[in-house]
Amino acid sequence: MLHKAVQVRLYPTKDQQISLAQTFGSARWWWNYALNKSIEAYKETGKGLGRSALNALLPDLKKAKQTEWLADCYSQVLQATTLNLTTAYKNFFDKRAGFPQFKSKHGKQSVQYPQNVKIVDGDVKIPGNIGVVKAKIHRPISGKIKTVTVSKSPSGKYFASILTEVEGEHPATSEGKIYGIDLGLKHFAVVTDGEKVSKYDNPKHLAKHEKNLKRKQQKLARKHKGSNSRYKYRKVVAKVYERISNSRQDFLHKLSYKLVSDSQAVIVENLHVKSMVRNHNLAKAISDVGWGTFTNFLAYKLERKGAKLVEIDRWFPSSKLCSNCFFQMSEMPLDVREWTCPYCGTHHDRDGNAAINIRAEGIRWLLAEGSAVSAVGGEVRPKMGRKSHLRHSPMSTET
Repeated sequence: MLHKAVQVRLYPTKDQQISLAQTFGSARWWWNYALNKSIEAYKETGKGLGRSALNALLPDLKKAKQTEWLADCYSQVLQATTLNLTTAYKNFFDKRAGFPQFKSKHGKQSVQYPQNVKIVDGDVKIPGNIGVVKAKIHRPISGKIKTVTVSKSPSGKYFASILTEVEGEHPATSEGKIYGIDLGLKHFAVVTDGEKVSKYDNPKHLAKHEKNLKRKQQKLARKHKGSNSRYKYRKVVAKVYERISNSRQDFLHKLSYKLVSDSQAVIVENLHVKSMVRNHNLAKAISDVGWGTFTNFLAYKLERKGAKLVEIDRWFPSSKLCSNCFFQMSEMPLDVREWTCPYCGTHHDRDGNAAINIRAEGIRWLLAEGSAVSAVGGEVRPKMGRKSHLRHSPMSTET
């Protein structure tokens, strides 16, 4: 079985917007209440509350006078919220994520419908008291609908992320190019297929909108907190952020699709972005460039095609290693963009040389793992092994 998610735009009526706001508020309140109960139980007993124990609290809350409005919310939305909270706890204890946080009414709002959502004449029918919501479905929804997440962005737009289950198996791909990618800031990606090196400049999405964003943020800061004017102008600022995010996503989707379309494997470095942003001089640029999102896009697109994504160890000396004779330099400061190997005399472009080394190391690991890949495009020197691993996304997400 394959899972695929498609995000579509929703256009609810005024009454439907009110109903969705009530649903968002009920789910948010229940998340915060259940999280608080779990924290209190852990302090008293040393153990948190499980999914069944939390859901058992709902009937009494729906009957209580102060919280009887919970009964108006579709019951499966609250149960899905409980499941998401217990999953968040599990991810925290497995060290895959941070501790679950309380939700605020400001910012993005979302609820999950685990079943009974249907596509009716090109629109989305949501269970409960919401009904059929006008939608813009830009591609056919194939397979069985598993869950639908309805969300409202800070700019006031409504979306539905529809997760479907499709029968079939991943195709086996053993033909195509093998790309090595060196991610950076001056050039977003330096890519080699073994024959040529291509450079893709960093679009610097935030820098293009920074002046406009600063002006609007200053105007927002002058408005009184809690005023209706400030509430309305927050959407103006949110739209600028949304424009930046959309342009970044568009660039990353197009580049990842271009690389995946004719490849059998793509090899990148496993960068630890969380540590890299501690450098205050580069934090803004690193946060804006979107390396992690790009790697995720590559992962699910390659998995859908049956190809492979390899992430080599972040400590692999790709920049300091001569791709011709494998002589390793002791130091390579960031300001050195070109260098000559003192052993064989080969002149290197820093990023191009790094991409070649990343590709060769990835192919070495693929051959050692026993994968059926053909080294297309140039000579391969599978030497000087380092730790590496394959990575695949659990589902594909397209916007």
